[in-house]
Amino acid sequence: MKAYYNYKKNVQFLAILLLIIVFVAGCSSTKYIEPYQSIVKKVKIDSIDPAFKEEAYNYIQKDIRPTSKLGINVLLYNMFNTKDGRYKTSNIKPLGSPPPILDSAIVDISRSQIEKYLMSKGYFNAKVKSDIKVKDQKAEVTFVANTGPDFKISEFIYQIPDSAVKQLYLSQRDLFTHIKQGMRFDDDSLSFERDKIYQLMKENGYFDFAKPYVRFLVDSNLNASKAKVTLLIDNPLDKAQHSKYNIGETNIVVAPNSDGYPDSVTLNKRIFKGIRYTDLSKKFRRNPVVRYNFLREGEQYDIRNENITFDRLYELNVFKNVKIDYQKAKDSTLKVNPFIQLIPQKIMSNRVEGEVPFNGGTVGFNLSNTYTNNNLFRGTERFEFQIKGGLQSRVGQGGSIFSDIYQRDFSVSASLTVPRLMMPYFSKYVTGKGGMPHTIFSSSYVFALQKDFFTRRVFLNSLTYEFIETKSKLHSVTPINFEYRFGSLLFDKNDTSKYIQDLVKNNAYTINLLTRKSITLGIKYVYSLNADKLLSGNDFIYFRGNIDVAGNMLYAFSKLSGVKMDPREEIYGKLLGVQFNQYVRPEIDVRWYKGLGIDKQFVARLNLGVGYAYGNSVDMPFEKQFFAGGSSGVRAWQARTLGPGAYNRGIAIPKEEDRRTLYGLDQLGDMHMEANLEYRFKLVNKFFGGKLKGAVFLDMGNVWNLSARATDSVKVTNVGDETVFRIKNLAKQIAIGTGMGFRYDVQYFVFRFDVGLKLKDPQFTGSDQWVISKFLGGGKKFRADYDALNTPDRYRFVQYNFGIGMPF
Repeated sequence: MKAYYNYKKNVQFLAILLLIIVFVAGCSSTKYIEPYQSIVKKVKIDSIDPAFKEEAYNYIQKDIRPTSKLGINVLLYNMFNTKDGRYKTSNIKPLGSPPPILDSAIVDISRSQIEKYLMSKGYFNAKVKSDIKVKDQKAEVTFVANTGPDFKISEFIYQIPDSAVKQLYLSQRDLFTHIKQGMRFDDDSLSFERDKIYQLMKENGYFDFAKPYVRFLVDSNLNASKAKVTLLIDNPLDKAQHSKYNIGETNIVVAPNSDGYPDSVTLNKRIFKGIRYTDLSKKFRRNPVVRYNFLREGEQYDIRNENITFDRLYELNVFKNVKIDYQKAKDSTLKVNPFIQLIPQKIMSNRVEGEVPFNGGTVGFNLSNTYTNNNLFRGTERFEFQIKGGLQSRVGQGGSIFSDIYQRDFSVSASLTVPRLMMPYFSKYVTGKGGMPHTIFSSSYVFALQKDFFTRRVFLNSLTYEFIETKSKLHSVTPINFEYRFGSLLFDKNDTSKYIQDLVKNNAYTINLLTRKSITLGIKYVYSLNADKLLSGNDFIYFRGNIDVAGNMLYAFSKLSGVKMDPREEIYGKLLGVQFNQYVRPEIDVRWYKGLGIDKQFVARLNLGVGYAYGNSVDMPFEKQFFAGGSSGVRAWQARTLGPGAYNRGIAIPKEEDRRTLYGLDQLGDMHMEANLEYRFKLVNKFFGGKLKGAVFLDMGNVWNLSARATDSVKVTNVGDETVFRIKNLAKQIAIGTGMGFRYDVQYFVFRFDVGLKLKDPQFTGSDQWVISKFLGGGKKFRADYDALNTPDRYRFVQYNFGIGMPF
């Protein structure tokens, strides 16, 4: 790919050109409007308590609000929606936002809305005036408020004629109320009280209760700035009290197909445990569906059970429509009979996907075919079978994209997901009220080939239980995790040629790690907190912790059986004649999300992990080791090109052939530490059917070994000590990068492009680690010297990353 050489320069040129266009076009919007029109450049609100200012600003009509300080929204709109020096009136392209044209009527509407907002916050005498200043067709709008005194709630009383409702309200009020005597009057507090009363009633059997039954009377004393608030919960017009209902017979009806129901439906005559189940499609067994109906005969009506039933039936992933209606019993009993209508969706599907992962100096291609059956055994079991293949190539080294394909991958996988816990004794404790539980059986085969070096095969088999404690707390337990790994070299180790002999001698550790046969039999556990809030934009702490433990049971059994084991002397415990691994591998990911207003967010992240081999093992399995860099890590480095520690490939692997052969294999570690800071903001509201968002970030981290690597499979020496984690060396061995990025958000997907810039590179020593100084001056010579000693590796100050989804 010869064009790659000019890629970086082209990107920089385009970025500079974009900034020039933004500056020029952002200042020239007035030339497209009529002479009598003006563009609103600034809107401000004066004389309002800072606590209310931001929300009051939201009551200003969007038509007169400046879109952004950078003017990118207006720039894009001007580029695509102007003709002959004027704005188009038809065929408007949905790109960016039009400039805010001054309109006195809209200004007055905004003034009135701000005034009403202040009144709702207890400023009953508030008055707002607007002031407009225009110069050179540029307008500044100012809203000046005279709020007057804030009214305090002097007394809060209630009138509830139904004694049962009154007792229920008073028994629960302290748990949710925001209304206190002496507080400033606030309409939002009254609305919140009404919503909580409605929810309380619907949770306690009051099926017919509606929000209009709850009213508030406000009696204000203008002279004393006091407000007396009275809560009224009215009775039904034709009744002396509200009625409580119980659940009666439940009808669950499955439509014949995805088209819906026929004109007439014959219900099943059989009723079992209060449920009449009618499957017109003949595709779904009763128990897997009925299991997640929480509207049970004889129990008191509770809207929470209705919501849970609705959610779980949708989460079965076999129904495209779920509808729950009620019919009151025809007799005089206070019962409601649920009627649940389910329309099935397409059961089988086949999906072909391709992707081109591009990361600085490498480009790849992956193609996969996934067959899915969402109802394999008529019990809403999800079966997936996938075939996937890909290749990875180095570019930018003088050849075409196919001249240096250094890695090929192929995998076949199958999984069966059952929507319940198939677990004896413990399954009864996880009912599905918190979320849909799953039992997952999975198996896969992975084949990897590294050019001129090795092939590696891995068989993976596992049994996993997933369940949700609450909406924000997720658990995943894998009590059975069986893995079988083995590899082979693409050359003869006994070859007497000097190249082969040197390769084997100098890289004995890596060769042994890649080719040895081993079995892993262990357990895994994963716990995550607040994963459901990741796209909310709110303030919260996210946590994900996992631990992978292997070999302990096999080690104990081998010891009890009298099997001699001494890894230092290459005497290992074995299963089926193959050495088994013994290790522990914990990892945590902690993030702090802070919302900073609409479409603005700050994220701080800390990711730590360590793998420790012991007992029957000397080293961690190859696939269990950590790497640094990449599109979701320290983004100024390509994946698997950072660390471990102060590792320098040019020194550690002096031969060019070896560096090429070991590419992506020698920069792994037993320990991983990473921290990220990222500020996210919106750039363009409308951008080819989505939103364009931006981010600036600072990343730092590295990987390390826990001990010096071995020169052979028996003896451990001091070779590689610079890669070992030492507290005293931590500051020197932390890599630091910064950068900026774009996120193209099309609601269901986020396409991401990040540009990372190296600040500090631990492979160098002393002041040379701060490579940013080389980038700002003398970078050409620095790179030429580096490239000459590290061929085929090339030094890149700037790293480009493409990805799908947010990095964290």
